[in-house]
Amino acid sequence: MDIVLLVGSLAIILVAAELFTNGIEWFGHKLNLAEGAVGSVLAAVATAMPETLIPVIAILGPVLLGGVATESSHAVGVGAILGAPFMLSTLAMFVTGIAVIIYSRRGRRGTQMRVNTKVLGRDVLFFIVGYGVAIGTAFLPQEVSWLKWVAAAALFVLYGVYVRLHFTDTAEESDPEELSRLHLVRVPALSGPRMLEIDALHGAHSLTGGEPRMAIVVAQVVLALGLIIVGAQVFVGAVEHLSDVIGLDPTILALIIAPVATELPEKFNSVLWVRNGKDTLAMGNITGAMVFQSCLPTVLGLLFTTWVFTPESAIHFASAGVAFVATILIFGSMVLRGRLSAWTLLIGGPLYLVYIYLALFTPLGTSVASVP
Repeated sequence: MDIVLLVGSLAIILVAAELFTNGIEWFGHKLNLAEGAVGSVLAAVATAMPETLIPVIAILGPVLLGGVATESSHAVGVGAILGAPFMLSTLAMFVTGIAVIIYSRRGRRGTQMRVNTKVLGRDVLFFIVGYGVAIGTAFLPQEVSWLKWVAAAALFVLYGVYVRLHFTDTAEESDPEELSRLHLVRVPALSGPRMLEIDALHGAHSLTGGEPRMAIVVAQVVLALGLIIVGAQVFVGAVEHLSDVIGLDPTILALIIAPVATELPEKFNSVLWVRNGKDTLAMGNITGAMVFQSCLPTVLGLLFTTWVFTPESAIHFASAGVAFVATILIFGSMVLRGRLSAWTLLIGGPLYLVYIYLALFTPLGTSVASVP
């Protein structure tokens, strides 16, 4: 049954990702937004919702239900918070790089990615600063732990500045004909004039390029988000049940396995976008999610858990180190050379495997199981 749920939820997420990428492009076009605002903010925040729900439920769920959060639930929450940036900076980058290389072998595109280095460079800078602040607070002495509240406020402000910068960028010249037809208007019942923008020409009505109205664009985006959240939660539930069967520690589940499932929307979105040569949207979807995860969910860890580096939590915070290394290696060359290659994205794969080995087969990882 779990296998059926895994396959079914993967299918739901894949369909939802196609609906979402198609809808969010039209949404950005209708509002005349820059690619950075669409990919790094709107798409990134929306598809980051499934993985954000895990620490919220683990950390705040027991309190909101009138109970008390246990040390184990805190460990699961911290693992989920730190697991998301790690997975995005390693496995998501690797999958996107592989997709570009496969498409290039089929003659659909080249391995050199056509990205806006200014947009991605900004994302990387905000990620390193935000995540650096969040992780740094785990090493604060107990007597100055009040600085965590200062750091939490700073992270909120930092993300606000980040969003503002993206939304004040000048939008690129866009042609509606470059966009794929909105999927919802392919449905016969939704393809009539009421769903499309109409102009009056010489006393007669004519369709202006078949552009969908904003209402139907929003409807498709909302539908896609709902399917993404449902698909991700079903997938995580099936994985959790399988982990119980094989006796996997829940903190390892939160740190390694659950993020693979909940980051699927970003991975699928990026694969779909690089297929169509929309590399800034593809990469921004990942780097923007990294910024979001480093600035906002980390606040839950700072304020509501024992966000402290200890021998038991070392494997959790080691994932942050891997995320920093992967980000610097992948995007450092982009900043220096002004271009990004799909081959560079593959760096994330080996780093991911190294961390998995440390987490599962060394004392650094096995010490997590001793947490009550």
